[in-house]
Amino acid sequence: MKVMDLHCNNKAAIMIAHNPIQHDRMKHVEVDRFFIQENIDKGCISFPFVKSEDQLADILTKGVCGRIFNDMIDKLGMIDIYASS
Repeated sequence: MKVMDLHCNNKAAIMIAHNPIQHDRMKHVEVDRFFIQENIDKGCISFPFVKSEDQLADILTKGVCGRIFNDMIDKLGMIDIYASS
């Protein structure tokens, strides 16, 4: 069986997924956490950390500096349709 990488740039989420102790503050994610924990224990999922500058979705959800924004736009293959050619 091939292990699925579940890429994440949130170290707290990775720690919660690996921690077998249930915290009261995490009740709203209980079902998802147990699903992930079960599959980590089975070896079906690995949880590699992804640096924010490598997380392409960040340009859609966060304010990032111009250099990172332009790098991500290039990686996504997006172009400025209003740029003069």
